[in-house]
Order: sequence, then structure tokens, then C-alpha cells
Amino acid sequence: MKVIIIEDERAAVRNLISLLNEVRPEAEVVTVIDSVAGTLEWFAEHPLPDLLFMDIHLADGSAFEIFEHIPLSCPIIFTTAYDEYALRAFKVNSIDYLLKPIGQADIEHALQKLEHLHASPPSGTQHEQELLQLMRLLNKKESFKSHFLIPVKGDKLLPVPVEMIRLFYIRGCQVKAVLNDRSEYAFTQTLDELTDCLDPAHFFRINRQYLISREAIKDIDLWFNGRLSVNLHHFTPSEKILVSKARVGEFKEWFSSSVR
Repeated sequence: MKVIIIEDERAAVRNLISLLNEVRPEAEVVTVIDSVAGTLEWFAEHPLPDLLFMDIHLADGSAFEIFEHIPLSCPIIFTTAYDEYALRAFKVNSIDYLLKPIGQADIEHALQKLEHLHASPPSGTQHEQELLQLMRLLNKKESFKSHFLIPVKGDKLLPVPVEMIRLFYIRGCQVKAVLNDRSEYAFTQTLDELTDCLDPAHFFRINRQYLISREAIKDIDLWFNGRLSVNLHHFTPSEKILVSKARVGEFKEWFSSSVR
């Protein structure tokens, strides 16, 4: 299988090639192109590959501009951090739409889908169902909180972007948030409610007492009985923050996936 990668982030290219080598070592990456102009030049002189991996946001414009100039009839797997392009991607021969950061399971699933489609092309009804599922996913992602209004000093509301929050924790019956400047604020929501309204790509529920962001983690100690002990940059708890043995695998996968 001959593959072309259209991507302008070197780290993303390295990650994608590494993942392909793991899940489909027989795949040959013919070339890597980092721009709209470069893509147009390449396909003016070369045949289509068996598969294209294409980032939507390139250095010199949107990848969708490419389709205005040349017909790319080969299968395409889009890779991007921007959900709003999903439905448009499906209109231009897309096999799948992978949101960064991309993991091995994402690549494996997309390639299995490609192989399945080669063996049995989907009916219009099946394709419509896949689009509906994607729309539900995007609607869920769009509902995640990006800001909070935190009551302070009784008569003021402090607007706080989620990016400034490093962790939430419970002390007694009170939920508190710790910001990147180490300031703390009380929240009226429960930790369960906060877990549901925050993007799981950014926050992980370590245990019943802690919901933390990746940026809060200083280092991690191996602990007894297969558990992990998490040490934080912005907060020193009175007890160990432990990840249970049952969630260690999930935690490692979340942490290593990196924030997009």
C-alpha cells in the first residue's frame, strides 16, 4: 500500500509514520508534502496513491483548496484538531476523520474501515448512519465547557478559561479548583458534573477526589499493588493521589496521547 502524507507539523508526521510502521509495516510512505501548493505540484506529475493522510490546516491554506483544482479520487483519512470540518471532509472522499492527537487505535480502526470498504462498499443508508454518529460526537464535543464564571467576594463573577485550571479536588464536601497561578476557588458543581462537562482529552478523573489536567502533573511514582502515585506542580495534597490498578492503563493512554 502506497501512502502519501500531507501535513505541515513535523511532530505529527513522525507520529503518523511511527504508527503506520506499527500497525501496517508493509505500507510505503511515498512522500510527505507540507502545503497546498506542494500538493498541487506533486499530483501534476505523479499518480494517486492507495491512501492519503491529509491535515486540513496547512501552512499556506486549507487542504480543501486542493479539491478545487484537482480531483483526488483515492481514499483519504483526514487528520486535524478542528471538529468543524468533519462534515465537509466526508463530502470529499473521506474514509475517516481523526482528531489529533492520533493514537495507534485510531490508525488501526481507520485502516480496518478502509479494508472493509474495499471488500464491501457501504450503502447510502450505512453512510448516512455514520454521518449521524459523527454529528452526535461533534455536538457532544461542542458542549464541553471552555470558560467558567466563578463567584468571588460575594458580588463579583470571575471569568476563568478552562485552560487556566490545573485541577479540581474535593476537601470535605467542597469542590475547589486550582489555577495555574496556584490560586484556589470554590465551585458549586460536583466533581461528577465537572467530569461530564470538561473535555476528557484535557482532564482525567484520577479517583473520587481528583480531576486533573495533564499540565498539573509533575511526575509519577510506581506504587504498591500496580497503582500509580501522581505528584502535582501546583498543589501539594495531604495524602497521596493514587490511580487505581484498574485505571492505570487508561491513565497512561490518556497521558501519552498529548493535548491537541
